[in-house]
Amino acid sequence: MGVKADRQAEEFTAFVRATGAQLHHAALLLTGDHHLAEDLAQATYAKVFVRWRQVQAAQSPVAYARTILLNTFLSHRRLRRNGERPSDLTDTDVGPPEAGPDPALKVDLLVALTGLAPLDRAVVVLRYWEDRSVADTAAELGISESAVRTRARRALQRLRPLIDPISERTHP
Repeated sequence: MGVKADRQAEEFTAFVRATGAQLHHAALLLTGDHHLAEDLAQATYAKVFVRWRQVQAAQSPVAYARTILLNTFLSHRRLRRNGERPSDLTDTDVGPPEAGPDPALKVDLLVALTGLAPLDRAVVVLRYWEDRSVADTAAELGISESAVRTRARRALQRLRPLIDPISERTHP
């Protein structure tokens, strides 16, 4: 490799190190499965590497990578390339428990998210987990702002019966 290629490889490696946990966490929320999240993050970084010059030139390289992650997730779900379905999530599927909220609550939330359609899950993750605005979510997913609001409302209506018993169990 030449000097320029070496420098680009080093910059890409630094980008992966800086964004890896964030991108993997978003992938985990989208897929609901630790192993699928790793696959999704790897596929995303492969696409980012191919477009590295464009990614670097973007106003926000992290947002560019996240858009690739979402598009890869949605494309994979649309094509139904993978017939495997996780049967049940356990603590080992989502990694070691983190300090803070109850790990069982995290697993219950991941299970609840898997019940949503992929686009609805993406809307919920962007709007409420990543705290993105309606306009940002719409732009990132390529749908209208009213579609974001409608999908978010309907997704939350579907999640509420699943999450309310969890909330009652953890906050008596």
